[in-house]
Amino acid sequence: MDINFNKNEDHNKLSVTALHRKLQEVYKGGGSKRIEKLHAKGKMTARERIAYLLDPNKTSIEIAAFAGDKMYEEHGGCPSGGVIVKMGYVQGKQCIVVANDATVKAGSWFPITAKKNLRAQEIAIENRLPIIYLVDSAGVYLPMQDEIFPDKEHFGRIFRNNAIMSSMGITQISAVMGSCVAGGAYLPIMSDEALIVDKTGSIFLAGSYLVKAAIGESIDNETLGGATTHCEISGVTDYKSKDDKDALDTIKNIMGKIGAFEKAGFNRIKAQVPTKNPEEIYGILPKSRAEQYDMYSIIERLVDESTFDEYKAGYGKTIITAYARIDGWAVGIVANQRKVVKTSKGEMQFGGVIYSDSADKATRFIANCNQKKIPLVFLQDVTGFMVGSKSEHGGIIKDGAKMVNAVSNSVVPKFTVVIGNSYGAGNYAMCGKAYDPRLIVAWPSAELAVMSGASAAKVLLQIEKASLEKKGEKITKEKEDELYNKIKDRYDNQVSPYYAAARLWTDAVIDPLDTRTWISMGIEAANHAPIEKKFNLGILQV
Repeated sequence: MDINFNKNEDHNKLSVTALHRKLQEVYKGGGSKRIEKLHAKGKMTARERIAYLLDPNKTSIEIAAFAGDKMYEEHGGCPSGGVIVKMGYVQGKQCIVVANDATVKAGSWFPITAKKNLRAQEIAIENRLPIIYLVDSAGVYLPMQDEIFPDKEHFGRIFRNNAIMSSMGITQISAVMGSCVAGGAYLPIMSDEALIVDKTGSIFLAGSYLVKAAIGESIDNETLGGATTHCEISGVTDYKSKDDKDALDTIKNIMGKIGAFEKAGFNRIKAQVPTKNPEEIYGILPKSRAEQYDMYSIIERLVDESTFDEYKAGYGKTIITAYARIDGWAVGIVANQRKVVKTSKGEMQFGGVIYSDSADKATRFIANCNQKKIPLVFLQDVTGFMVGSKSEHGGIIKDGAKMVNAVSNSVVPKFTVVIGNSYGAGNYAMCGKAYDPRLIVAWPSAELAVMSGASAAKVLLQIEKASLEKKGEKITKEKEDELYNKIKDRYDNQVSPYYAAARLWTDAVIDPLDTRTWISMGIEAANHAPIEKKFNLGILQV
């Protein structure tokens, strides 16, 4: 191993250590004092509830752990968006579990909370996975009600999705394990079955104080909407549980009796580990996003037995297209090559840039995978499409549009891993969030933006200088450097994978060594949903 490998390895391992450190902070939710208060009431935390519910010793993945990271700090913050979402197994059935974190503002809904809940429902709908809601929420966070209440992608969309999933036959089970108030009361009751925990769970459209103010009636919350009321008088809930564990045990019993699902039929054989050590990824991946490396070396450490069948190996070399297996599942890989490559005509092409020939190849490969019912895996490290007169005259816009068209209309499940750069239209063509990947994750090395921090800072600096000079200010070299660094620091913060994960542009920031697990879990989930559409590119100029 050379010195660069060792430097890269040190840098990337430190990045992964930082990732795990950040996750440990996130896992604390609203902090130890609030956790102690929950325990004093005989309640489990959201994470404890999920851990008890999910099958032990089986794989699970957490969706959007970094939602809300460094957001709403003027309101005290919102770790994990105030709600925990995991994909795992209950009684051997793969499912989505959504649990309000009552240690974060009593489980109140911030704008990012609604967005994260909608993402959980989207995953359940796309993959026809059962979804379990563990409800413990004070409702909408009123100081931000204008950003969560009325719009299409706001709070009300949750209940619309409840109804849609019910019509699709997707199992929904809710356990009311704490507060469940106002509009939020509809969520458990629009589920197939609803449980409520005695003495700690309550459901009502308006609590006792509001009832007193509105109609003058004096009544306590337990009588108004407690477990006995809803299980014995109103009939709103179906099961009364003595405590959290009793409710979770009941859910396990219900899940254990669900019948088999119709499968999509994706190809899977016995899984094989890569023959090349996946930990070497840390040394292969450069410290700098501007440095070159060989994407083949990454692929070899992600796929079974480190083998793959490359499609059009000698053509369009800045994109690698290949058939492979990941944890036994057949996949089609579309990956950006980050090395400078030479065409058959002897011309040099920049790594990480999409040229006309590579876009054309990717389009054809995506069509082939749809024809063969093979899920697609996109490995992103892309700076964009090639620019300049030669590319424009060669029809780069048309060829890029073909690739975007193919990605948009693909009917097989797509999975995206942002390894390095994810800039501009390259993000779109390589199946960014806007193109409905079933799961999209980023490595700590990822950067998502219109362009790199250095490039953007240069552009923004020119605009800032022009503005100041118009006002009569003289820009010295020192002032220019100060402005540049200030702009670049701000932009670099925005291209961070954690900034993207906080806003749910990705589902997670993960250790590269967990990539196989995420893709395998994702394809297994997708196998619950038979493909009902035919692949059709529509009007596509050839």
